[in-house]
Amino acid sequence: MGADMGAKKSAEKGATLVTGACGGLGGAFVRVLAARGEPLFLTGRSAERLAALQGELQTEYPALPVQTFACDLASSAEREALFAYADGRGVKISRLVYVAGIDTQKAAEKYTEEKLVMQARVNFEGAVSLARMVAERADGACELLAVGSMSAASPMPYFALYSASKKALEQYFVALHSELRGRAKVTVVLPGGIPTREDIRENIAAHGWFGRVSQLPPETVAVRSLKALSKNRRRVVIGGWNKLLAFLMRLAPLSWKMRVIARIWSRTEKDAF
Repeated sequence: MGADMGAKKSAEKGATLVTGACGGLGGAFVRVLAARGEPLFLTGRSAERLAALQGELQTEYPALPVQTFACDLASSAEREALFAYADGRGVKISRLVYVAGIDTQKAAEKYTEEKLVMQARVNFEGAVSLARMVAERADGACELLAVGSMSAASPMPYFALYSASKKALEQYFVALHSELRGRAKVTVVLPGGIPTREDIRENIAAHGWFGRVSQLPPETVAVRSLKALSKNRRRVVIGGWNKLLAFLMRLAPLSWKMRVIARIWSRTEKDAF
């Protein structure tokens, strides 16, 4: 199906709201959806980067509807403004792809209150809020995709808030899948490491064998995630090795997991925000 024909067909069901659209994984989702002719409503923290991305897409796909709005997803007021902007311009949103996340990695005692609240809100509260607003406007007839993480498979010393927030995200969307059964497609996907930035590539390397076997390119994660959503899969671990690791993590004693994870994840520290 060509982009023009796909755009016409997709316009009937509405746009896809992609959060974290300027990031590596968010950008991969954007490119996959654009190639399919899906109308896009993109958000991220930087208005300048969003404008540049919009320009690139409109050059490559002139007939593709693309709108953008900069939003700090940690702020309820800015989330409301995001939807007020869409409503004011008649943008119908029928699909949410929630990619945004903060992957700060350090000891819990090193967090400031500001960083703690921001990570918890972006990783979990923002997804819950946007899912509600999309479903409310679509009267439930929508598609909701949340990008979780393999980090949710276990509590993670030195990555504690990230893994906990991703576990909360996973459980919420699994429950929402049941609540909206028959009205909406709801999927949460659990990928491993995704080498999208230099700091992430360094972290994956520092995590040794665990990091190497779990990583997948962002394009692969995006394609497999959208496929899972189209099938209304409730919860999907992305990647064969990650499925095996998830199974092994369920079998391993908690005390053993805590020692191994603490030893590996204490080697590096990251605070990109």
